[in-house]
Amino acid sequence: MEKKIITISRQFGSGGRTIGRAVAERLGIPFYDKELVEQIAMESGFAPGYVDEHGEHAPGKTAFSYAFAAQGVPGVMQGMSAADFLWNIQCSVILQLAEKGPCVIVGRNADYILKDRPDAMHVFIHADMDYRADRIVNLYGQAEKAPEARLQEKDKRRKLNYQHYTGRDWGKAENYDICLNSGKLGEEACVDFIVHTVQNSK
Repeated sequence: MEKKIITISRQFGSGGRTIGRAVAERLGIPFYDKELVEQIAMESGFAPGYVDEHGEHAPGKTAFSYAFAAQGVPGVMQGMSAADFLWNIQCSVILQLAEKGPCVIVGRNADYILKDRPDAMHVFIHADMDYRADRIVNLYGQAEKAPEARLQEKDKRRKLNYQHYTGRDWGKAENYDICLNSGKLGEEACVDFIVHTVQNSK
């Protein structure tokens, strides 16, 4: 079946967001990243900053962080914890966007949420530590933490969130249709490959 929905999962600093935006522009279809955050915020009542930080990251650095997260209050957020309430809203919004038509969706566990759609293609973008460290320093500047520590923390919390809500291992090749090393291939080559694959899918 022709692939109309492209989900982009990515290691922090690998350029997945940039690649996803370029793919959407080349294909002339909507791109959902910050726009997705804004819609989730509107439907959940959470601030966009909260959604951006917690929508795909675990509350802490261990698998137990969800167990110690604040639990829901009866009559508020349907009795769910903030994390679970946000997850449900996120799933609903992503499913709605996919129903609207062709698009590129970055992050938010969209690969799992849309795993049963035969018209969806799931991509994972990764790169080695040195490439990603250089990239985030160039993009975001220096921080108190070393870039390698920032990368490890972001990826760990993203991995824990994914595992908690999907039961799958984040970044494992079998969960995606395509895995691309942006550090080796370059962002433009990744874009070319994804666009070519989409345009030639049947």
